[in-house]
Amino acid sequence: MSFRSRETALAGLVLGALALLALAALGAIGDWQRVGAEDDRRAVAISVGGAHACALLDSGEIVCWGKNDRGQTEAPSERFSAVSAGGWHTCGLRETGEIECWGHFYDGATLEPSGRFSAVSAGDRHSCGLRETGEAECWGANDLCATDAPAGRFSAVSAGDNHSCGVRETGAIECWGYEADAPAGRFRAVSAGSSGGCGLRETGTVECWRDAYYGQTDAPAGRFSAVSAGWWRHSCGVREAGTVECWGANYYGQTDAPSGRFGAVSAGRRHSCGLRETGEIECWGHNNSGQADAPAGRFSAVGAGSQYSCGLRETGEIECWGHNNSGQADAPAGRFSAISVGDDHSCGLRGTGEVECWGYDWGAGQTDALAGRFSAVSVGGHRSCGLRETGEIECWGYSWTYPIGAPAGRFVALSVGGLHICGLHETGEVECWGYTFDGQDSRRRARNARLTPAMSTPAQ
Repeated sequence: MSFRSRETALAGLVLGALALLALAALGAIGDWQRVGAEDDRRAVAISVGGAHACALLDSGEIVCWGKNDRGQTEAPSERFSAVSAGGWHTCGLRETGEIECWGHFYDGATLEPSGRFSAVSAGDRHSCGLRETGEAECWGANDLCATDAPAGRFSAVSAGDNHSCGVRETGAIECWGYEADAPAGRFRAVSAGSSGGCGLRETGTVECWRDAYYGQTDAPAGRFSAVSAGWWRHSCGVREAGTVECWGANYYGQTDAPSGRFGAVSAGRRHSCGLRETGEIECWGHNNSGQADAPAGRFSAVGAGSQYSCGLRETGEIECWGHNNSGQADAPAGRFSAISVGDDHSCGLRGTGEVECWGYDWGAGQTDALAGRFSAVSVGGHRSCGLRETGEIECWGYSWTYPIGAPAGRFVALSVGGLHICGLHETGEVECWGYTFDGQDSRRRARNARLTPAMSTPAQ
């Protein structure tokens, strides 16, 4: 047995022991105890899934136990050389090299491809296999690109929750999908989990990473003139020199800002858009719905949403592009003076002071703008807020998680986030309210703070 095989076997035994203890607590250990007690069959490998586990016997049979609400423990009566238990499904590698999966179909997780493989890994809602030629191939749920395996040869592959990882023949780990940032260096093995993963270095040490750290709050040093916090773990800023710099998660290239000078930037969910000093819009990052295909022409403002983007033309018309399943790209006709782009809905401020909103509403009322005149508007999550010409803030939309009623007083600017709202008092104090789990509410005030007015920087 090679060093790598011993390390893999040891890791499997440790994980197996922990799994058996957990399953024993659930009363599911009985079936496992009977394996080996009835005959001379021996288990040579074990794989632990979401709420079930499977063992590969020396006879080539697979025995599974635990939760079976989707048939994930009903292994076929064939001979296998490997087994992998996923979230609600299981996959086995036949001795002939073909893969067979069973259990919950879940977006095609059990639709294994034909051909010969040398390894298989079942994730939460998708699976991956390593072909005998070294290429990785994945299938199943792909809403976060977990099955978009890169080209090239690998020596190992692992399917996690919403991402996958492989070990290149050079020893480098490459991951794809959500939570896809792996450390540099040379590795022998990799395991993709629900939040990050772990790799076995060639030195024998283990290094793990997780989604709790993407660096989206670690702004680079230097001076900026504008900043935008994205919906999904990345941020972008415009330096005083006019260049854009982004930081944080980059699994779709959303932080790979182009060179050149910009006057504004907006970080969306998985893409970003910048307004060049010449008035043209340029976007980068995820483009599965055309959200990064900015139209030609000159604009005065830009906002990046979930899978769509909007720009305010110099002539005052709003133009949106990208995903449009809920009308979020169907901007109303007419002239506007400002725009604020949210996840799946947007609002514009007309020159007359009225606010008009469009896009996904789902019964919460975030697109039902209040009547009357406003001087600024900002949207975020499933809520919208406007700044009255008299200085008061009024909000509309989703209010079940927290009350959206603004505090009393006169404000000069506001910004709506996903779960909280902040306003800048005319006295220079910032007051925030909303969901309090991470302390973003507390109605605390800070003096000498600067909050960019919503009409000039679209809120995310």
